[in-house]
Amino acid sequence: MPKTAARNAGMLSVAELRGRSRRGAIDTVIVAFTDHYGRLIGKRFDAGFFLDHALAHGAEACDYLLTVDMEMNPVPGYRLASWELGYGDFHLRPDLRTLRVAAWLDRSALVVCDVLDSGTGEPVAPAPRALLRRQVERAAQRGFTAMAGSELEYYLFRNSYRDAAQKPFASLEPAGWYLEDYHLLQGARTEPFHGAVRRALAASGVPVENSKGEWGKGQHELNIRYADVLEMADRQVIYKQCLKETADAMGLAVTFMAKPDAAQAGSSCHLHLSLWRGGRNAFAGPRGRSSSNVFRHFLGGWLAHARELMVCFAPTVNSYKRYQSASWAPTRLAWSHDNRTAGFRVVGQGDGLRIECRLPGADCNPYLAYAAALAAGLDGIERKLEPPPAFSGDMYAAADLPRVPATLREATDLFERSAFARAAFGAEAFEHYLHFFRAEQAAYDGAVTDWEYRRYFERI
Repeated sequence: MPKTAARNAGMLSVAELRGRSRRGAIDTVIVAFTDHYGRLIGKRFDAGFFLDHALAHGAEACDYLLTVDMEMNPVPGYRLASWELGYGDFHLRPDLRTLRVAAWLDRSALVVCDVLDSGTGEPVAPAPRALLRRQVERAAQRGFTAMAGSELEYYLFRNSYRDAAQKPFASLEPAGWYLEDYHLLQGARTEPFHGAVRRALAASGVPVENSKGEWGKGQHELNIRYADVLEMADRQVIYKQCLKETADAMGLAVTFMAKPDAAQAGSSCHLHLSLWRGGRNAFAGPRGRSSSNVFRHFLGGWLAHARELMVCFAPTVNSYKRYQSASWAPTRLAWSHDNRTAGFRVVGQGDGLRIECRLPGADCNPYLAYAAALAAGLDGIERKLEPPPAFSGDMYAAADLPRVPATLREATDLFERSAFARAAFGAEAFEHYLHFFRAEQAAYDGAVTDWEYRRYFERI
């Protein structure tokens, strides 16, 4: 693992929280975890009550939160929680290593929780953070620490979320009016927002690298520093919460949809991943070699299982509309050195050597995406799986390569047939998420869309 750096600004010890609470600098503590979609959900505690009670005893939340759809409607058919079981409570245990200032909010702190069974005290297997913890522990048993970085893209609009909900989404005004990839003039026009979120993240224990314009109109990317994989997933969900709440406070809207506009580039979440052992990158090769057997077998496993785990990288119906030729999103499964048409792009050297997976969209749940990546890569190491030869050229034109699943339905079918996914996640979590993806597809299948109105209303 890389040398331990100084503690990031904005992280809090319990003693520091007590001191700030006494001074009135912090009066609210947000206790949070994520649902299937990767949304932060939870409660706001009075800081004094948190310190006096919740710190030692945790908190409770209704167990229906891992069985609802995007609209918070309880979905039948889950074994975890149901009307028949009475919808009881989960126990939330604050992970104090995640305690931090929420600098974009007034006098607030935030802590991420692990979700436990209120009766047994055991982790709730389908909880997203528990899925990733299971794979982190598997890596640790083999002497590895996984280091990761997420590159997230999003679109910024000059409309509020409330306005967006009340008017046709097609009429929203993007923050930019021409393609602005790396364009500093256009980027300067959104600096009141992007400067605010860079400063807020940096002051909230989420150290920032940079922000820049992206390829779509009003599209941007803001990158944060890499960390161990669990911390990175925590940072990613906090990052999204910060950007959404800051935009909301400014009367703007930011979306992490994978494909918000058919005519514009999709928004990705490129995953950068490496394994470390004994203070060194285990992907780096011994003297005279650019990469190691660990790297080769990890890549082989990730590629071998990519199709059957696509639901973890692309979890919504909209996710699959991003995979278009010449769109910067991959359509074929192969790897290459520093090639942006590839689903797996190998970059860096020495301790910086890493695999960049370009499959996930910005709509992915990072706990699920990283859990799937680690599970596949570790299987490759255990079974000594070999990747195919590196590809050179335009992967969009390589019709002989395996393709990315075209729809959520196809990806869910592959997941359902995967003995590997069932074994890696455990039967309980596997069946839970299979039901989740089926329910998401069913909700779309039953919806009447604007496309249908425009196409059929008059002319059918």
